[in-house]
Amino acid sequence: MNRMDLTPFRRSTVGFDRVFDLMERQARNAGGDNYPPFNIERRGDDEYRITLAVAGFRKGDLDIVAQQNLLVVTGKKRDELADGEMLHVGIANRGFERRFELADYVRVANADLADGLLVIDLVREVPEAMRPKKIAIGGQQPLEVVKDDGEDGSKAA
Repeated sequence: MNRMDLTPFRRSTVGFDRVFDLMERQARNAGGDNYPPFNIERRGDDEYRITLAVAGFRKGDLDIVAQQNLLVVTGKKRDELADGEMLHVGIANRGFERRFELADYVRVANADLADGLLVIDLVREVPEAMRPKKIAIGGQQPLEVVKDDGEDGSKAA
């Protein structure tokens, strides 16, 4: 396994600890379980959609928990007995936990389950105070210039 050494970057940067932690965590989990499969789609400048293939799961079997900068989707395995004897089991019905790291100000707008697909819509809502603002050049009133007439020491405006 190739492991990136981020130590030189950590020594020369301030405030990027979270980014480096994310990179290291992703590198560790890269060889892990890929169940259930998922897609991540950008639907606009500030809109995203995560689609998970969760065939065989019902709404009651799934939990979606949004925390600060983390979305956790959990599927709980059902212990149902089939009406008959199972000769082959090819449809996965195992429990899972899938984690998604979210950027700042990203929130879950909607979640829906249809046709074996769990669709989670995300929206990034940057607070007004954090949005970029255009600053006008020369937007201040010019200061009044005070002139010295030099004869009696009085100053004229």
